Amino acid sequence: MKRTILVLATGFMLAAFILSACAPPPVIETTTEGPSIQETQVETEAPIEETETPADQTEVPGEETEAVPTEEVVPAGILPEVDPAEVSGDIVTAGSSTVFPLTEAVVSLFESEGYSGKITIDSIGTGAGFERFCESAETDISNASRPIKEEEIEACQANGREPVEFRVGTDALAVAVSLENDFVQDLTLEQLALAFSTAETWADLDPAFPDVPIQRFSPGTDSGTFDYFVEAVMAPAYGDDVAAGEAAILAAEGIQFSEDDNFLVQGVSGSPYAIAYFGFAYAQANTDLIRPISVEGVEPNEETAESNEYPLSRPLFIYSAVSILQAKPQVADFINFYLTRVNEVILEVGYFPASAEALERAKQNWLDAMN
Repeated sequence: MKRTILVLATGFMLAAFILSACAPPPVIETTTEGPSIQETQVETEAPIEETETPADQTEVPGEETEAVPTEEVVPAGILPEVDPAEVSGDIVTAGSSTVFPLTEAVVSLFESEGYSGKITIDSIGTGAGFERFCESAETDISNASRPIKEEEIEACQANGREPVEFRVGTDALAVAVSLENDFVQDLTLEQLALAFSTAETWADLDPAFPDVPIQRFSPGTDSGTFDYFVEAVMAPAYGDDVAAGEAAILAAEGIQFSEDDNFLVQGVSGSPYAIAYFGFAYAQANTDLIRPISVEGVEPNEETAESNEYPLSRPLFIYSAVSILQAKPQVADFINFYLTRVNEVILEVGYFPASAEALERAKQNWLDAMN
């Protein structure tokens, strides 16, 4: 019996050995596939991690952007929209006769889009405009063809008004003669200073000119145009002494002064021996009566004015005050509209747009004042 059991056990062991020898080697296959599977898992998981990481990074800046205050996100110079039909309350402006037609054109556009209040525009000259704005504190906006002076700022501050400057355009100051004048095409700055001071006849400027008296027409002393002419033309002829240059033009024989540019146009158009200077807009508007001339060989136009190649180009401004803008929303809305839409009308008026940089600075001044 024991022998039988031993024989059977031996047989089972032999059979198992034979089967295992004939079967494929499972351990080797498993070992070979094992690393392959692990490598596949690494290669599959790595891109997932790389994809998830940028996704997380993208979300972080998004969350930061939402947390930034609005005033830091909005680009500088972007003003809120104004609907003129929703603006109520009256506005009073006064000042430069040069800026007057530009402000008038913007007012007309403002009214055409629904504004039903009243806007008063008085053309009294830049200096007189600052006097009413700063010393008398009567106006909401001051039109100016020159920057505000330090003493005018102090007068404003004494009345609780902190002036805010808005550049709105560029003007070329025109020197003009009659259409009947056939001998003057161009004058130097030095000749202009003589023409509006000590020269008695045209021949004193150039021997080729007629030996006849010069008839002179000038804006009045309250005009920013007068101030600018004195600084740009008269003062350099007197060692950059503004007071001496002003005294010279005031003492010029037979000169006629007026704050009314139309009077100047009529005066110079009446004689071939007359000469005047005023804002280029008036020269453009009256080319049927007068003829603008070149200065230092440069013709006044948009390109030469903006580039300052033309020696008698100047910036145009309107001024208000922080207290006014915050207390009178109609004034703030109108100036907002002015800065946003001025370039739609400025060329028609006869002036040139301010540079994009200057206009953006003006818009930022508005935003700073309102904040």
